[in-house]
Parts: sequence; C-alpha cells; structure tokens
Amino acid sequence: MRNERTRLLHRMERLAQCRVNDAVKLAFLNEGQLEKIDGLELGALKEFKRSGNGAVELKLVDRAAVLERLVELSGGREDKAEAFFQALKESADAV
Repeated sequence: MRNERTRLLHRMERLAQCRVNDAVKLAFLNEGQLEKIDGLELGALKEFKRSGNGAVELKLVDRAAVLERLVELSGGREDKAEAFFQALKESADAV
C-alpha cells in the first residue's frame, strides 16, 4: 500500500512540475511528422483540439490544483502537507 501511495505522490509531483514545451511542439507537427509524437512528453496535456481552419486548442494540467489535491490527500493536516512539500523540495534539489 505504501508503494502505491509513494508512486501516486511521485506522479502528482511530476504533474506539478511538468513542462509544456512538448505539448506546444505537438501543435506545430504536420502530417509528415506524426512519428515524432511517440518521443514527446505529454504528461501535462489534458486535451488537444485542432479545428478545420488550423486553429489549435491545448488544455493543460492545472498545477495549482494538483498541489491542492496533494494537501487534501494529506488529510488537510498541515504537518503532513509540510512534510510532503519538504520532500518535494529535497527531491527537486537532488535533480
């Protein structure tokens, strides 16, 4: 159970820190470049729409909402939330 929780927290941490560069690159790929999609990091991408006139709409993960959810998962207790954010900071510093 602890491993599942740890995995979930790490996934949420990655969502909170994810970059959107590859999601933007996806918007500019043409049909001849579709093989490049597999190499893109699209974890921050929630929704992608391309209209017939070429307009593109990207919806991305709300990082603030992810962080709020992490606090909720801690039971709303500040001591657990503080411990989580300390661990988050330490893991970011290690990278």
